[in-house]
Amino acid sequence: MADVSRRLFLRHLRGTPTTWVRLGVGGRVRRAGVGLSFWYRPLNAVLSEVPVDDRELPLLFHARTGDFADITVQATVTYRVADPARAADRLDFSIDPRTGKARSRPLDQMATLLAELAQQPALDLLARMPLAEALTTVAPVREAVATALGDEPRLAELGVAVVSARVVAIRPEPELERALQTPTREAVQVNADRATYARRAQAVEQERSIAENELQNKIELARREQQLVEQHGANSRRRAELDAAAELAAAQGKAEREKVANAAAAERARVLAAAEAEKERALTAARADGVRVVGHAEAEAEAAKLAAYAELPPEVLRALTVREIAGRLPQIGQLTVTPDVVTDLLARLAGPAATR
Repeated sequence: MADVSRRLFLRHLRGTPTTWVRLGVGGRVRRAGVGLSFWYRPLNAVLSEVPVDDRELPLLFHARTGDFADITVQATVTYRVADPARAADRLDFSIDPRTGKARSRPLDQMATLLAELAQQPALDLLARMPLAEALTTVAPVREAVATALGDEPRLAELGVAVVSARVVAIRPEPELERALQTPTREAVQVNADRATYARRAQAVEQERSIAENELQNKIELARREQQLVEQHGANSRRRAELDAAAELAAAQGKAEREKVANAAAAERARVLAAAEAEKERALTAARADGVRVVGHAEAEAEAAKLAAYAELPPEVLRALTVREIAGRLPQIGQLTVTPDVVTDLLARLAGPAATR
């Protein structure tokens, strides 16, 4: 919208680069163009302002396919006013010369016309298509709309040029759309389940591989542990054999040493025994000689004594016997002699003599 400012009884208009402005006075065009700036008198001035920039017109309309299915078409039309003078002649683009505000809504009329012109070829084309084809073939609808708008004479009369036409989406009713999406959804779900099962199978296979690897590792560790135990046993057995051999060698050495020592001790004992026996024989012989000499002497003395006793009378012999007996009796401190003792003693003493 142009900028209108007031100076006393005059007005000043300053346009924009995308706005075409025309000033008419007395039925004649005084100024017309884009980006103008001028003074004018509001009492006799007629102003028209036409935007010449590109504008987007969103469209949303319902259509019916050849199999009587209701669908919704979402499209966008880009247009611009190529001939603003013709558009200002056909539509009311006038503005208030005092305030610069538009007196009507010509762009709405233009948008309504574009929407109707764009819907008609789309409706005709979709009415000849089944639902599945209508939902999957967007390009023919777009081309039909663009061709129809480009060849429309009424747009040329209004000075409107269509820049582009785009069909954003073609969608059925929600229930029908869900029904149509069900096979695809199920197929996708089947693929997802297949992928899930494949992933699970792969995971199971990997777990099995891992379990087998762990089992193989355990078997290998057990085998190595068995080898280690066997090696330990062999080492222990070898160590025991070596220890036994060492102990045997030590025992044999000790036995040899003990044998030598025993032999030496036996020889020494034999020598000592022989010497002792020889000494004992010598002592025995000496003792025997002594005993023999003593016995011979005692025998000779006893023989001499007996020879002397043989020449003695019996009374002397009895006296000597009594003396000998008395010498062999223990020492008597006190002696009590009773008549019985004396009588018995005398009887014993007198007995042999009386007998003889």
